[in-house]
Amino acid sequence: MPKFNPISISGDHMQEAGATPVLELALTLANGLTYVKAAQQRGLNLDDFAGRLSFFWGIGMDFYPEVAKLRAARLLWWRIMQKFGAQEDKSSKLRAHCQTSGWSLAAQDPYNNVVRTTVEALAAVFGGTQSLHTNAFDEAIALPSDMSSRIARNTQLILQEETNITAVVDPWGGSYFMESLTKQIADAAWQIIEDIDAMGGMIRAIESGWVNQQIEESAAAKQAKIDSGKIVIVGVSKYRCDHEAEQETLRVDTTKVRESQLQLLSDIKAARDCDAAREALEAITRCGYDGKGNLLELSISAMKARATVGEVSEALEKCFGRYTAEARLVSGVYGPNYGDHDHWAQLKTRIAGFSKRHGRPPRVLIAKLGQDGHDRGAKIVASSFADLGFAVDIGSLFQTAEECARQAIENDVHAIGVSTLSGAHTTLVPAMLDELKRQGGDGICVFVGGVIPRQDYSALYDSGIIGIYGPGTPIPDAASGVLEGILNRLES
Repeated sequence: MPKFNPISISGDHMQEAGATPVLELALTLANGLTYVKAAQQRGLNLDDFAGRLSFFWGIGMDFYPEVAKLRAARLLWWRIMQKFGAQEDKSSKLRAHCQTSGWSLAAQDPYNNVVRTTVEALAAVFGGTQSLHTNAFDEAIALPSDMSSRIARNTQLILQEETNITAVVDPWGGSYFMESLTKQIADAAWQIIEDIDAMGGMIRAIESGWVNQQIEESAAAKQAKIDSGKIVIVGVSKYRCDHEAEQETLRVDTTKVRESQLQLLSDIKAARDCDAAREALEAITRCGYDGKGNLLELSISAMKARATVGEVSEALEKCFGRYTAEARLVSGVYGPNYGDHDHWAQLKTRIAGFSKRHGRPPRVLIAKLGQDGHDRGAKIVASSFADLGFAVDIGSLFQTAEECARQAIENDVHAIGVSTLSGAHTTLVPAMLDELKRQGGDGICVFVGGVIPRQDYSALYDSGIIGIYGPGTPIPDAASGVLEGILNRLES
């Protein structure tokens, strides 16, 4: 299978979670060398597979470092593969796909996002990406519409067809500034890679919580600088519009989508040869236990027998278990980076007063429901609220409404904050409110943050939530609103 791409080694999700370009570079390459070691341990020859490895990078608004990051990535991957003893040139070449940033998009004055995506796309091209994904300008508001998707696609086509910038392989090569910046980023990333190696490798670094901590500290520090105005976001922290027109967005009936998916699964299971599907799934589990066979080949056989992705995952879970990341709270980062502002100090005083009056601080659970795994916003809210004096619990990723309600009641929280970017808020938030009532947690407040179209606000408020805080909302404003909601609920 000479054209088979075995894995896309991703850094994009780490940048979306808050990693700096240097941290994203180091962690991604550290993951890459871990995959190479694992393949060699299984007896694969390096030059048989290394040339088909590919990388997936996120590209943010820090233009020059993003260009330098991709240049440094090729340098460092070549260095890593030489240490592994690569003989063929293609084994040491870093193939790159890039996606413009999602978290850099703002809900306020959203047409500015067209410019942001264009700048990020330019950085990817100047850095030497082989392929590119450009985000739609309305993705901070809703799922992208046909019109916004067309603009995102045409951004690529204009850069490719009208500018001639793709005619030069490395237009920044030889620039003293870019060459020195590339070296600085490469050296800083290499130091992190060596630090990870000293810990025992990337798997140990992940299991210890060190990787998550580095990303979350980076995210919290940057968000604090944005909220305090030290980093300018045009249309958000500076140059705001007095009045913004209502933005037309794509509307999806998520309840109908869920029902159709359930029906599809039911139809597939009814029409398939159940014995063949069961035997194929049992073969996967046996292979997982005894190591005899090829899990990929067996998974393909199971799919041909019409087993579902969930069933294959469960077959693997029986032998390997399910990894659950430990939720750890990073504190003491947002507050110091926010700086000495009167309203921050006043808010801390109000929260301290709440604690004195009620015998404990206001307690919140920050939750991610459904299959939405983007948790940058959730972690920043958790970190910053803790710095203000809230007691903060963090739910696990991919929680169900029932699990979230149960955790909130068991932890005796005053409020639940739901972070959502999946477009499923109109289904999952009401489901969680129903679970709170069913389990006896009616007194718990619920607030929501993330990507929520304005036309959905009224339905969510009617369902009983106390606040909606979209992208660009300063943390102190959200915290103040949540505190008011908790106080009103207690007094009523």
